[in-house]
Amino acid sequence: MYETILVPIDIADPDTSKPAVARAAAMAKAGQGQLRLVYVRSIMPVTYMEFVPPQFDEQQQREAEEALAELAAGVDLPDERVSSVVRLGSIYHEVLDEADKCGADLIVIGSHRPSMSTYLLGSNATTIVRHAKVSVLVVR
Repeated sequence: MYETILVPIDIADPDTSKPAVARAAAMAKAGQGQLRLVYVRSIMPVTYMEFVPPQFDEQQQREAEEALAELAAGVDLPDERVSSVVRLGSIYHEVLDEADKCGADLIVIGSHRPSMSTYLLGSNATTIVRHAKVSVLVVR
């Protein structure tokens, strides 16, 4: 089975991620694999930097890590088989880079229901599927 399964998480929309986490946890449990959760924070545009407090970035990082750790604690696997990381940048680039870095052999990603905007503009899930070096399972 799979040794390391990477699951991108949107902590602002956990309902989309829950089915993907559940499927990935079941797969990891069946194959004695590990689960790696990743959340990617967006980069704040430079033009807004003068309007935010000096500790804004550290606070956002800490809050994201806490939210992701809470989600990781709810995964039905032993603690030593679940890890998480918060990254900063563009979602698809950081997810693909994390897959390389952690040696993931599968990416399990939750997907929104298709809408006109995703057909016209594409989505992070679509880009991850196209450019991943490993298999990608999209869970609706």
